[in-house]
Amino acid sequence: MKKWKINSWRNYPVKHIPTYEDEKELNMVLNKIKNFPPLVFAGETTHLKKQLAEVVDGKAFLLQGGDCAESFAEFNPDNIRDYFKVILQMSLVLTYSASLPVVKLGRIAGQFSKPRSAPTEKQGDVELPSYLGDNINGIEFTKKARRPDPKRLFKAYSQSASTLNLIRAFCHGGFSDLKKVHLWNLGYIKKSPQAKKFKELEDKIADALAFMDACGINSDFNRRLKTVNFWTSHEALLLPFEECMTRIDSTTGEYHDTSAHFVWIGDRTRQIDGGHVEFCRGIENPIGIKCGPTSDPDEIVKICNLINPKNDKGKITLISRFGHDKVEKFLAKLIRKIKKEGIHVVWSCDPMHGNTIKSTTGFKTRPFNNVLKEVKNVFGVHQSEGTFAGGLHIEMTGQNVTECTGGAQKISDQDLSSRYHTHCDPRLNSNQALELAFLISDEIKKNTIYSRTKIQAVS
Repeated sequence: MKKWKINSWRNYPVKHIPTYEDEKELNMVLNKIKNFPPLVFAGETTHLKKQLAEVVDGKAFLLQGGDCAESFAEFNPDNIRDYFKVILQMSLVLTYSASLPVVKLGRIAGQFSKPRSAPTEKQGDVELPSYLGDNINGIEFTKKARRPDPKRLFKAYSQSASTLNLIRAFCHGGFSDLKKVHLWNLGYIKKSPQAKKFKELEDKIADALAFMDACGINSDFNRRLKTVNFWTSHEALLLPFEECMTRIDSTTGEYHDTSAHFVWIGDRTRQIDGGHVEFCRGIENPIGIKCGPTSDPDEIVKICNLINPKNDKGKITLISRFGHDKVEKFLAKLIRKIKKEGIHVVWSCDPMHGNTIKSTTGFKTRPFNNVLKEVKNVFGVHQSEGTFAGGLHIEMTGQNVTECTGGAQKISDQDLSSRYHTHCDPRLNSNQALELAFLISDEIKKNTIYSRTKIQAVS
């Protein structure tokens, strides 16, 4: 195996990286960012890896969620607060249902770049480069906006740093108090058409909290009940930026990508002889690998071995994204291959990307029922294959958008235009995201029972 260097990815073919007109300007920007403070620290990524190792052993569950692509326009402290609030609400439901700690991982503070299905976009007779994310170019359909601009990376870094600063305050400043989260859920339930069903679960949570309080286990005396660990993630797509944010840990001599705690390789960029895999094999961060219908199980095994030659638990998360009607066909084959090779992975389900359709009104959307079906089908396949479905990966927001159809709100194709704000793919709104957590509570519980009797018993 060739020796890895921080820039060795440049010797490999890379996809979905823009061509900048002014290379000197790009290098100037990157050289400045190299001297900026890290956004996250090596000790934090190491801590996350240990938590993900617990997921591998069936002793924890992973919740990863956030924007399809963050934008400069929607950057607002209230939006960050509302997003974080929903993550906490979902986590409480999943924690109780699974009787397991939930590892909270956000698609936030750096999730800007997006690979696109076509390099150009055409409107009428005008054809321009596709929008690739706010850290690369602008969404406005003009020649000027669509030109890749290196200086956008300064704003992306600044926004990521500010977002992280606020989230860290939310994590440790009392906002995450368990009682507050419970009250938020009660407020949601009162408005939900499925109030009766959801209230049964929330009443059980209330009883558990009351019992803990009676035993003197409350946020007044136990700081863990009002603080949380929260980690950040994004797709490691724009490799020039990821390279300049990669630093050597002075205590170990190892390389960490300090742009996020966790980065993933997308379904379009996981070529074993490509630059994205080459870059990720040299950093110590936990790595996600998206697996879609085009995935070859043998190739996924090779990628896992390349990135994680020591087979460390918590290093690799396989994120399946097959579509609700293709799960049984593709996922079982992948599970069997990974099991046969004895590779340690977190199995996470992305029920969003494989269920994208075009609505009758012309909007890209995702039917909520199909999202729910994929989650349930994934849990079913894992159960039948004797593996632990350890994670959920969703594109969602804390805002009341209308981008995915269905759910208790019964959002229709005609409703999409009223609050369709995404810069790329459709997201679950706050109510849909929390509804999903409640609706999969039974599958989560079955999943945990299996992990305790089988996986945890031998770990």
